[in-house]
Amino acid sequence: MDNAAVAKSAKRKAYINIVLPLFLTSVIAYLDRVNIGYAALTMNKDLGLTAQMFGMGAGIFFAGYILFEIPGALIAEKYSPKIWLARIMFTWGLVSGLMAFMTNEYHFYILRFLLGAAEASLYPVIYASCIPRWFNARDRARALAILLTSLQVSGIVGAPLAGWLIGVPLFDFKGWQGLFIIESIPAVVFAFVIIYWMADRPSEAKWLTAEEKKFLTDQFEKEVHAKKSVRHYTVLQAFKDPEVLKLCLAYFLWITGFWGFNFWMPTVLKSLSGWSNLAIGWLMAIPMAISLIAMLYIGHSSSKRREKRWHGAIGMFIGAIGLGVGVFMTDPWIAFFFVILAGIGVYAPFGVWWSYPTSFLSGTAAAGAIGLINSCGNVGGFVGPYLTGWIKDATGSFVGAWVYLAISLTLAGLLILTFKKKLPADGVEP
Repeated sequence: MDNAAVAKSAKRKAYINIVLPLFLTSVIAYLDRVNIGYAALTMNKDLGLTAQMFGMGAGIFFAGYILFEIPGALIAEKYSPKIWLARIMFTWGLVSGLMAFMTNEYHFYILRFLLGAAEASLYPVIYASCIPRWFNARDRARALAILLTSLQVSGIVGAPLAGWLIGVPLFDFKGWQGLFIIESIPAVVFAFVIIYWMADRPSEAKWLTAEEKKFLTDQFEKEVHAKKSVRHYTVLQAFKDPEVLKLCLAYFLWITGFWGFNFWMPTVLKSLSGWSNLAIGWLMAIPMAISLIAMLYIGHSSSKRREKRWHGAIGMFIGAIGLGVGVFMTDPWIAFFFVILAGIGVYAPFGVWWSYPTSFLSGTAAAGAIGLINSCGNVGGFVGPYLTGWIKDATGSFVGAWVYLAISLTLAGLLILTFKKKLPADGVEP
């Protein structure tokens, strides 16, 4: 078999046995992370939660995430990414199910914190320890874009499901309680599946031929050498690198808008339209579907053109328009059009974004730096939802909050345009 045929076959098998299980992991994770936004449509009243209380609980998830993000990423890189992912899934599934038994705001805060602690380092492990071992820098944006369409697929499936479940009692449980129980089960089950499906590195993959193992191993080692020939980073050096620090700030600004949008959009749309919970669940699948197409296009375009900055920044600007303009619309259907724009903007650049740090970092430096970047983003994940609730309680309107989130996305886009154009791994051919 010639080298091109080996490369094609190895890549195809990597998509099936690495990207697909990671895709399913991400779908399940995102279902359990954002179902709180739909549960809030009835849960808040049952638990007596104000907008500020809900914003606090939605955001405190990221406090648990931040504390364990970097250590978890380093543990996975040193030992076994797939075992660490399985541990993450099992524990977050248990905590998510326990949320059905909340009776007050303190239970809400504690379980949201524990959910974040359980899930911490999931995506850094995927971005730094899984994908780079199987896909080179040129293909990485495309592979990550395909993998991260899981976020929208989760929304497409989860939004109508959640909108339906919160109106359907389960035995003696209310709808929102049944939602937490039902959506926790796949995480516990898939924790065992992923151990037997995935491999930590090409040399351990039973589903690869000897030629394919050698090709993927050589490809990875060649890229690591190219990055080290420019500069060999330790974890601490990566933490202090100006490019990493800019990535941290940009991601904080982006995720402030991203989670402000995701946790509050069902409530905002209901307040603007008066539509039923089920209708909102179905309608929110539309921006998810459109942003999925946009994410695939941007990931493919970035890989084809070997350009990352504009492919990332343009989404921030579209998202800012969606949030900053849409909140002033009084017609619910016009407002919903801007919801679609916001969804495209905050989701579409993810594949490109996470291909950037692994284009100049590798090994523990990449794992640690991506953990740091993701932690900074998760600070934004607390700030966005909490400030949205606080501003809503203080002003009686979502207008000020949405404008703030739009400004945050605009600043993220401008900062992305200051990143380096050329990176060490971009010039490495398979």
